[in-house]
Amino acid sequence: MAKVLLDPITRIEGHLSIEIDVQNGKVVDAKSIGNMYRGFEKILRGRNPLDANQITQRICGVCPVSHGLASSKCLDAAFGVKPNANGRLLRNLILAANYLQSHIIHFYHLSALDFVDIKALLTYTGSDAKLSGLRDWVKNELETKKDRADALTVAAPFLPRYEGKDFYIKDPAINLDAIAGYVKALDMRMKAHQMCTIFAGRMPHAISLVPGGVTQVPTRSAIRQYRSLLKEIEKFVNSVYFNHIVAVAKAYPDYFKLGGYNNFLVFGTFEGDDANKKYLFEPAVITAGKLEKLDTARIREQVKYAWYRSGSNLHPLKGETDADPKKGGAYTWLKAPRYDGKPMEVGPLARAVAAYLNPASNPYKEAIAGVLKSLQLDVSAVFSVLGRHAARVIESQILCKQAMGWLDELESGKSPRNSFDIPDVGEGEGLVEAPRGALGHWIVVKDKKIENYQCVVPTTWFCGPRDDNGVRGPVEQALIGTPISDPANPIEAARVVRSFDPCIACAVHVVEGDREIAKFRVV
Repeated sequence: MAKVLLDPITRIEGHLSIEIDVQNGKVVDAKSIGNMYRGFEKILRGRNPLDANQITQRICGVCPVSHGLASSKCLDAAFGVKPNANGRLLRNLILAANYLQSHIIHFYHLSALDFVDIKALLTYTGSDAKLSGLRDWVKNELETKKDRADALTVAAPFLPRYEGKDFYIKDPAINLDAIAGYVKALDMRMKAHQMCTIFAGRMPHAISLVPGGVTQVPTRSAIRQYRSLLKEIEKFVNSVYFNHIVAVAKAYPDYFKLGGYNNFLVFGTFEGDDANKKYLFEPAVITAGKLEKLDTARIREQVKYAWYRSGSNLHPLKGETDADPKKGGAYTWLKAPRYDGKPMEVGPLARAVAAYLNPASNPYKEAIAGVLKSLQLDVSAVFSVLGRHAARVIESQILCKQAMGWLDELESGKSPRNSFDIPDVGEGEGLVEAPRGALGHWIVVKDKKIENYQCVVPTTWFCGPRDDNGVRGPVEQALIGTPISDPANPIEAARVVRSFDPCIACAVHVVEGDREIAKFRVV
């Protein structure tokens, strides 16, 4: 048996290590190891509840909108206020823009290099100035650097990479087209951020999100600007992003059979009415293929294998975040969230499965069926590495269409929020579907201040460790059975982990201050 450590998992947000045991060419055991300390909950205690909206956005610069919305909804509940129609629509539009940039960066800039051969760029002879410049740069790093450490520092994110036979797409034309998509996607991400700032005020870390709605009054000019950018992104999603997902799917059909999981949790998001009774992505729980109604009272966090002395199996309203870095038997800073005692995968695949199992007709279900038919796959293929990638591009297509409709519903010049008062005491729960999955914020207010605040984030759900009963977390379980052709270059395991889109900055979001993490030489 070979023990393999992927440390760090690169091209993700934050610091994650994966330890796998490989026997007879397959993973037989796995551990997901978060290497940073989570402590924002400590920072928030005793503060004005309104501070939570801005402070929690600093958990992560990639998905601050999701935290800002979860916190706003958490305060909505604690203060007894709901957004008006404009506020609801603007929240949807801000989050939709954040989804689009997140899904685009995940495929092109984080995951595509697990499949696309960057060395194909060396043979490029076309006239595209950006590709020619990138070709010359990569060629220089690959062929002329004598100091390997220097080359690896300068050439990131393309180097270092796993080297092995048949690791990457062989067709040079597909590789070059995907690399061109990589470059184009940088511009599309910027435009998605610009869309977000139109109504959010700033990115990262939106300033317009508040309890009761948003502060930015929609104008005709702002609506036109958002719509113009959205049309550009929609064209990219439909004609470039979707085609590259299909190309990877056809080149790596085995990844429709790898990395699957069976339990799913969806909090629901993109409200369709002011009463918060309808959602584009409906709340759901799926266990053993059965669709169940969500009941957040069943959520608990367990810490037997996490470096916390906190009480175990606590609901987030009663949650504790007390560090114990010397705790015996623990191996991660991530807690182990459980729903009704079960680990749950969250994220785009969870939303896709919930939509597919929903007896009502919905655009997500129809899109999934169409993709499966075009690739000649049955529904079991969805439960996989490539199922997650496909779910993201389908969500992107759906959100481009839905956002156009939300723009039409906005009332230009009308108020985007309702007023509120901070109560002496109160409790709140704010649930959002972040791009990466189910995100929950919980607050307890006493004497108009925060007595307790807990965040349970998507990556904690799927990258969490074994629970108190020794049951593996979703990423740990999804790795079991993954073939590893070369333990020294375990790209197969990296593909499985990255398909979840981990964000460890969210899951464990403050570095310990009493030890050196790393040294860097800036060149």
